[in-house]
Amino acid sequence: MAEKHLNNIFLSASIPDEKRNEIYFKTADVIAIRDSVRALATVVIPKSRLIWGGHPAITPLIRYVMERMEYNIRDHVTLYQSNFFRDLFPDDNFSFEDVKITAENKDRGSSLNDMRYEMIVKNEYKAGIFIGGMEGVEDEFKLFREAHAEALILPVSSTGAAAKIIYDSLELKPDKRLVNDYAYMTLFKHLLKDII
Repeated sequence: MAEKHLNNIFLSASIPDEKRNEIYFKTADVIAIRDSVRALATVVIPKSRLIWGGHPAITPLIRYVMERMEYNIRDHVTLYQSNFFRDLFPDDNFSFEDVKITAENKDRGSSLNDMRYEMIVKNEYKAGIFIGGMEGVEDEFKLFREAHAEALILPVSSTGAAAKIIYDSLELKPDKRLVNDYAYMTLFKHLLKDII
């Protein structure tokens, strides 16, 4: 029996650092960021493939969800990391079978840009979900939108930070429940029902 094709869903998320740009931290809802990432992973992983860049605050949340699933879905997740950060890889990375390590470049910025290009442009996606975050989430949103104009874009504004900035900047607003609906499991099941 042929294996079912898995649709790729992209996740861009992070928890803003209060020591960095205040514009992200002042609107961030850390509990909402964590809850929405866990809900998204729970909804997407059993039926599709979730792909994300290994932010150290996000990867443990996805590992937590995976470990509680009753069946083997290891081929339903792909984690990208740049070799530039090899000394900072969290132990959680070793819980995933499909970890793509992209080549290190001359500096942090160009290494991240190369990883994002590999992760976003070189994969096909049905949807991109943007949660919390800082400059990196905004950068990934711009690249994703350029590369995947037909994909569903869901900036989860209720999580604040970059996701709120992205939502507010869109001329054609996505579903308004992304602003104030914190029942993330139900929200993602509804918004992704035709994709996953």
